[in-house]
Amino acid sequence: MLAFSALVAGSFSLGGQIANEIAPAALNAVRFALAAGVIGAVLAVRGGGFGAVIVAPWRYLVLGGLFATYFVTMFEGLKTAPPVSAAAVFTLTPVMAAGFGWLLLRQVTTPRIALALAVGAVGALWVIFRADLSALLAFEIGRGEWVFFWGCMCHAAYTPAVRWLNRGEPVLIFTFGTLLACAFVLLIWGWHDLRATDWGGLRPLVWITLFYVSIIASSTTVFLVQYATLRLPSSKVMAYTYLTPSWVILWEIALGQPVPGLLVLGGIVLTILALWMLLKDETPGLSKIKEREPEPL
Repeated sequence: MLAFSALVAGSFSLGGQIANEIAPAALNAVRFALAAGVIGAVLAVRGGGFGAVIVAPWRYLVLGGLFATYFVTMFEGLKTAPPVSAAAVFTLTPVMAAGFGWLLLRQVTTPRIALALAVGAVGALWVIFRADLSALLAFEIGRGEWVFFWGCMCHAAYTPAVRWLNRGEPVLIFTFGTLLACAFVLLIWGWHDLRATDWGGLRPLVWITLFYVSIIASSTTVFLVQYATLRLPSSKVMAYTYLTPSWVILWEIALGQPVPGLLVLGGIVLTILALWMLLKDETPGLSKIKEREPEPL
């Protein structure tokens, strides 16, 4: 999940630079088709197992629909929301994941975890409102942040839904089914945008972003989050998203963007504190006990 948070951050920074150059549905339809192809090739090399995907395929449509909504709203939001603000909205998902974790899996949120989630939410909101207390009190957020918030809610539901819908399939096969369903949903959803896009006229950065989000921020991160979700409570899985704004700031600096003000960095500190609180074991000595035996990759 540490790798997940760093890799996902690149999507915000790169996506923010090309969000207005290609329709979100078109970009994401291609990215998930490519991502499904990559995981499918890995499965083929490892001996197949594609037959398991046709067992209750509605499960993959549910997961794929949630993921498709998240990514389309992400790029739609990045048309107007700064990458750091969008990443901060993303860090609100642990709070929502805890709620969905209880609803679907009856995972209980302890007082310490609840406190950590609250601290992280405060830090995220502080970044979203750019350390402007008057904007925070007025609760004035941009359209981009608001659109992306609903996508983050879908992502929060996706995390416990993976464990809820998994029937013992290996993570790689489950990942392939999810990516394939996501590509299917997006190809239907974005068919008009796909046909309307001038693919030959796109500048190189769009293609670089497309391949990054397809190979790194789709096939790799979907595998990572599914692997972690089958072994950790939903709130702890999503706790690593608190690091995303910090990673995004590093990405932005590397891409030549200005460093945020010190007051905004205070919100980042709070989100890192929340991560530390969430990852600390509730009961000493139990950290080595797994909830379930890991299935083969």
